[in-house]
Amino acid sequence: MKLREQRVRIPAPDCEIQAIVIEPVGTPPRRGVLYYTDIFQLTESTLRTARQLASAGFLVCLPEIYPRELAGVALEFDDAGKQAGLAAAAHTTTAQFDSDRTAALDYLEQRDDVDEIDVVGFCIGGHLAFRAAFDPRVAATVCFYPTGVHNGALGSDDAGSLVQAASIGGRLMIIFGSNDPHVPAAGRLQILSALYAAGLEHLELHIYSGGEHAFMRDIGPRHDPVLTDLSLTEAISFLNAR
Repeated sequence: MKLREQRVRIPAPDCEIQAIVIEPVGTPPRRGVLYYTDIFQLTESTLRTARQLASAGFLVCLPEIYPRELAGVALEFDDAGKQAGLAAAAHTTTAQFDSDRTAALDYLEQRDDVDEIDVVGFCIGGHLAFRAAFDPRVAATVCFYPTGVHNGALGSDDAGSLVQAASIGGRLMIIFGSNDPHVPAAGRLQILSALYAAGLEHLELHIYSGGEHAFMRDIGPRHDPVLTDLSLTEAISFLNAR
């Protein structure tokens, strides 16, 4: 399948968000996916995963998650890049993350070629995807190893995302590796218990044995190509409502 990529700028109340849109060439896909990256923003590794998702028939929109501080910057997978990404997160309020989410969803909703909006996210982006599920326009959400959902850690303040779980109206899937130190077993149990307590019924939790945090990032020693393929297959099947 051939894909088309373009850079777009999404207006937000206090900034402009740079984003990349990837879509199949030919018949409009009608299904839009808001794709939240990890702390390194729009890296080639992330774009490779996004292209796989687009190849399954989705229009994929990847906004930068730090439009105020790191606009146009794709960070390197090294200590300096990690520290820059963590610092940008620490300087961003939950209200700003939420405002950017609304702007991105508005952009997808206003496109003539999108009838349904789904959301995916990785690492901190998994947490952002979780919060995006609060919006009634979102039909389905997949959170890949989301950090901070269990303890409220997101940006400069306590996000308190779990206590808002009852706001989720669409379908939800969460994927973790069993060896993820950022969200250990106790944290995963806390998330699952809170979601069921909130009354969520359309919920799936996948724990992949031996998977580390960011096991889908195809650069570095954490990458597990088998688990990556399994996760993407499950996610695409879930988004398509099987």
